[in-house]
Amino acid sequence: MADAAWPDDALEVGRIGDAWGLKGWFKVQPYANPAEALLAARRWHLQNPEAGPVRRPLPGSVPGFLDIREVREHGDGLVATAGGVDDRTAAEALRGARIFVARSGFPKVGADEFYWADLIGLDVINREGVALGVVAGLIDTGPHGVLRVQPTGPDTEPVAEERLIPFVSAYVDTVDLAARRITVDWGLGY
Repeated sequence: MADAAWPDDALEVGRIGDAWGLKGWFKVQPYANPAEALLAARRWHLQNPEAGPVRRPLPGSVPGFLDIREVREHGDGLVATAGGVDDRTAAEALRGARIFVARSGFPKVGADEFYWADLIGLDVINREGVALGVVAGLIDTGPHGVLRVQPTGPDTEPVAEERLIPFVSAYVDTVDLAARRITVDWGLGY
């Protein structure tokens, strides 16, 4: 397989599991549910499992990318087949590969919907304008997500641990991606 340019906006969205069947299909464990980015992307960029946090192609045993022929939901994950992966042996060689897709290729979201990747790194302030920190990650609780807000800088109240703020309209007033800010109804003592 020829090498393809690694997208500047590549995000890790899943990992390849075991081979599935005899004709080159393989299992995929997506990092999001629903796995819309994986289902929509026709090209997946791959990285070896031991590559660490680096987000660019590395020389190794897995190809730099796969052109996806078909991908569909199966059980609690996905199954897929790709060009050049024509038998079980080729599918087994992909096991453990990390899957990246271009963020620019993600399906569009509706009003008041956000990809978690877009929220990470945003500043969080409360209604009084007090900086609470920066979104370090999110937790999926099932019914809703929870913002993991890490205190930063001299303007934040010193706290030993991160704040956990439910990502629901009762606490989140606005998300302004352009300004890279989330405004919440959350006090310093919560």
